[in-house]
Amino acid sequence: MGKTGSVTWVKIKKRNSNEYRLVPTKWQDYKKPGPNQKYTSDGKKRRRIRRSQKSILGVRS
Repeated sequence: MGKTGSVTWVKIKKRNSNEYRLVPTKWQDYKKPGPNQKYTSDGKKRRRIRRSQKSILGVRS
């Protein structure tokens, strides 16, 4: 288990670009698929979708 405050948070731009949200550093390059994109064509579960590099604003200060 990590110590309190050991997670590094990264700012990710939301759909309207005036706002952002925080995600852990582990998820800065990937996003979780929605219900319609959860499975591949051969039936395997898709766990990660590539995130646009434009949407990553950097580490929270």
